[in-house]
Amino acid sequence: MTPKASMQEMEARLRSSLEPSALELQDDSHQHAGHAGAKEGGHYSLRIVSARFTGLNRVARHRLVYHCLAELMQQGIHALAIDARAPDEA
Repeated sequence: MTPKASMQEMEARLRSSLEPSALELQDDSHQHAGHAGAKEGGHYSLRIVSARFTGLNRVARHRLVYHCLAELMQQGIHALAIDARAPDEA
């Protein structure tokens, strides 16, 4: 069983790289207990607002988030639901 990623580490990396004006990270792992993927790491939901997303489409925004968390994605994040918005969309 892969250990879950630290939410503090995830949040620190996102804040450092994307300088968000709003960031909400939630651990949803308890909702996936017994699910095969639960053994591969945690399940998380992220709502983030950052000027870095301005002018980017949804895929490009998700790529930025995944780039920030790349190392952690291999060490305990099984699933990450992302709601990434620019400040004028919040």
